[in-house]
Amino acid sequence: MALRTIVQVGDEVLTKKCRPVTDFNDRLHQLLDDMAETLRDAGGLGLAAPQVGVLRACAIVEQADGSYVEIVNPVIEKSSGAVEEAEGCLSLPGRYGMVLRPEKVTVKAQDRNGNPITIEAEGYTARAFCHEIDHLSGHLFTELVTEYIDPEDLR
Repeated sequence: MALRTIVQVGDEVLTKKCRPVTDFNDRLHQLLDDMAETLRDAGGLGLAAPQVGVLRACAIVEQADGSYVEIVNPVIEKSSGAVEEAEGCLSLPGRYGMVLRPEKVTVKAQDRNGNPITIEAEGYTARAFCHEIDHLSGHLFTELVTEYIDPEDLR
């Protein structure tokens, strides 16, 4: 495993749509392992492949119990409810804003070996899935911000 550099806002890789993963091989496994190590080191809740400069449709999200779930070629199949909460991004350090997201989501994806998985999430985990899946389409949370927040107000 290796730490990867987290791409910062302004790099056009963050605005591009990712290609689907078709090869579930050692290169994908290494990318996912590196992303997990990078996410742990950065202290974030999720990380998408474009945030480490790779335009492949995969991401990692921390679950409520502190474990990570890997999602490859994810799609939000269902969502319900709506909650507006503060959101930030490892690619936009120090910027936070209020974003309206679903309270609950059902995500269909594949695991690192290409097996289909379905994940139901709520609360901040659902928010993290939505945020990371947006990255895979080239979208940043700043497109959805209703009000920016001073980082001091989050303490």
